[in-house]
Amino acid sequence: MGKIFSRIEDDLAAWLCAQHVFFVATAPSGKDGHVNCSPKGRDSFRVLGPTTVAYVDFTGSGVETIAHLRDNGRIVVMFCAFEGAPRIVRLHGHGEVVRPDHQEFAGLLQRFGQRSLGVRAVLRIELTRISDSCGFGVPILNFETERDTLVNWADKKGPDGVTQYWRDKNAQSLDDLPGV
Repeated sequence: MGKIFSRIEDDLAAWLCAQHVFFVATAPSGKDGHVNCSPKGRDSFRVLGPTTVAYVDFTGSGVETIAHLRDNGRIVVMFCAFEGAPRIVRLHGHGEVVRPDHQEFAGLLQRFGQRSLGVRAVLRIELTRISDSCGFGVPILNFETERDTLVNWADKKGPDGVTQYWRDKNAQSLDDLPGV
C-alpha cells in the first residue's frame, strides 16, 4: 500500500536523486487547454529542503510547464523505479519559475553544477503532498547513458542564438499563455 509523507527524509531524497528520469505534469486553468507531461533527465533535480524541491528547466521546443506554472502554479513530479525494487513517488505542489534575470537564479543553478547556457529557468516547487505507490507494473529498463544533444545544440547556437530561440519558439504555450 502507498504511503503519504509529511516531508522528504534523507532516504527518500537519496532515492529520488538516484533515478535516471522523472516526469513533470502541469495543466492550464479551466477545463480546456492541453495537459502537459514532460520527461526530465538525471542530475537536473535537487531536494532543497524537507518540503521544497527544484529542477533545471532546459530549453525545449515547447514552454508548457513554465506557462502553466505562471497561470496557476499547479505541478506534479513523478519518479518511477526502472531498476531495483518497484516504486513510484509523486510530489504534488506549487511551482515557481526562477528565470536567469531573477536574483536567486545563479545561486540555485550553482546547486546543480550546471552551466547556464541553454537553461531557461530553475523551477522551484513547494510541496503540498508527497506520496508513494507500489510501481509493480513499471518495467525494468536498462540505462545506457545521458544524452549530450541539448548541450551540443546550445553550444552551436551560442548565448545570442539561444535567447533568439526563446523569443521565436518559447514566447507562448500551445494555449497562447505567456512563456518566456
